Amino acid sequence: METVTFREASEQDLDSIVFMLSDDNLGNTRERYEHPLPESYIKAFRAIDSDPNIELIVACVGNTIVGVEQVTFTPHITYQGGWRATIEGVRTASSERGKGLGSQMIRFAIERAKERGCHMMQLTTDKKRVDALRFYERLGFKASHEGLKLHL
Repeated sequence: METVTFREASEQDLDSIVFMLSDDNLGNTRERYEHPLPESYIKAFRAIDSDPNIELIVACVGNTIVGVEQVTFTPHITYQGGWRATIEGVRTASSERGKGLGSQMIRFAIERAKERGCHMMQLTTDKKRVDALRFYERLGFKASHEGLKLHL
């Protein structure tokens, strides 16, 4: 794999980001990759971009975006006022899957969490993503809690 660099996403990256989010079996049922992009993506990006505790990170090979992940830093009263980092929306370009990019992305997020003083990194993955669960476990994540969601 070529050298991968990481940076915070810009609004100009949204087209590539939404395409990657929609380019899998689950994402293509919940995302709307169309031109122009729905305004909801632009509003969400601007909210993320203005929040100092959220980083939308893109992985690039040269000038081409090949991955995306969102890292949210959250203070908690538990763990003596400790901070946690949550990884969400991890996607790699279909052309890059199986080449180690995902591992590089997660390791980058872990380093960001350490730099921010977080004591824990957490994530969820859809139970239908069996391969993703194994992937995260290989990187040291443990299924220590049962997660629940309520769609509103």
